[in-house]
Amino acid sequence: MTVLDGNIVTVAMPAVQSDLGFSAVGLAWVVNAYLIPFGGLLLLVGRLGDLLGRKRMFTAGLAVFTAASVLCGVAGGRGTLIAARALQGVGGAMTSAVVLGMLVALFPEPREQGRAIAVFSAVGAAGGALGTFLGGALTQTLGWHWIFLINLPIGVLALVAALRILAPDEGAGLGAGADYPGALLVTGALMLMVYAIVGAGTRSPGGTLALGASALALLAGFTVRQARAARPLLRLRLFRSRTLTSANAVQILMIAGMYGFQYIGALYLQRVLGFSELLTGTAFLPAPVAIGLLMLTLSARTVARFGPYRVLLAGLALVTAGLALLGRAPAAGTYVTDVLPALLLLSAGFAAAMPAVTGLAMSGARAEDAGLASGLFNTTQVVGGSLGLAVLTTLAAGRAERLTAAGEHTAAAVADGYRLAFTVATAATATALVLAAALLRPRRAASAPGPTTAVGAAADPGRMADAEPIASR
Repeated sequence: MTVLDGNIVTVAMPAVQSDLGFSAVGLAWVVNAYLIPFGGLLLLVGRLGDLLGRKRMFTAGLAVFTAASVLCGVAGGRGTLIAARALQGVGGAMTSAVVLGMLVALFPEPREQGRAIAVFSAVGAAGGALGTFLGGALTQTLGWHWIFLINLPIGVLALVAALRILAPDEGAGLGAGADYPGALLVTGALMLMVYAIVGAGTRSPGGTLALGASALALLAGFTVRQARAARPLLRLRLFRSRTLTSANAVQILMIAGMYGFQYIGALYLQRVLGFSELLTGTAFLPAPVAIGLLMLTLSARTVARFGPYRVLLAGLALVTAGLALLGRAPAAGTYVTDVLPALLLLSAGFAAAMPAVTGLAMSGARAEDAGLASGLFNTTQVVGGSLGLAVLTTLAAGRAERLTAAGEHTAAAVADGYRLAFTVATAATATALVLAAALLRPRRAASAPGPTTAVGAAADPGRMADAEPIASR
């Protein structure tokens, strides 16, 4: 539900603009108002989940997100919709920040954990891919309000199930690490960073650089605070794990390329190939089907047999190949020859890479830090997606405008802009592949096997690079 919500709005944007009278710049805030609190609060609420109890944070987030979805669905004005979207972002952060921590705590046994992460990744990937289809179908048949109202029955069902099924966990208590000054610094820094990224195309380069510098200054202050605080919000020892840090860096680049594909790919189908909203959504359907089938049937067994490192490399190679194919898509292209093969490659690659990088990212965190590691992992997803959208859409629009001004036909100019965006996305995922190959190569721990408190360390027994050293430290 929360992942779907990030994409379902894309196809409905023209209808929302027409109905509520948004300007081109104002319309971007329907997306930005969700992303800024979502990305900014993930680390804070992830840590609060460790302290107050992850079930409590998860169910509260579900309630907030579902109520905000209803407010979005009944919104009759621009201000109401933007405020409700911001509230949705808060609820989405509360649930997403703790869900991975809950998952690895519920399934500590290696094979079960591998299967659970595969199911989790499949559901998230399906939600993202289905967002484009449902956005087009609901907008064209029932109206844009229903892209939000559809969350009501899903949210209520999930909330009832969570309350009845999930075992309560008390958490460590606020006294174990409630660093409020640090929380203000990191939340402000992340919100400012996401704001700088998502609004980069609507302001001067100098303004974006100033916002980025301010965000970095707040992050620097937060780092100093965490190094000195008696009970830090973010234990800096987390970043001593090469596996955790490298996996998050790889994810930023991978998600930047994949988000660019979803957004630019939908625009290519509509503005170059002339697809309707519903046909565009239908064209994306092979992605969630392929991703779901591969993740649920093969991912966990493949990771268990070959290890997350090899599976991640194979997945990133397929994603890079798919984006490279899209980088050749012509103005007179067709869906079957120019889009579908790339779509299938991207789906297979993502189905392999996402569970692998998730397991690696969570492998170096202690049990008491699982919520924080989950929040960090989801934060890098948001940063990667926001960065990819901002950079790729700006590059595509700039190239199209220059070519149109030089006398190029509009359709050819737009297609050329999209090809540039896909080429840059290819470079991002190729860089992720190189980083993963160099930094995530497994090595055996020097000491003899023994008890460990690292979460997820046994997803690839004996081959998780940093799990044992982090536990011993």
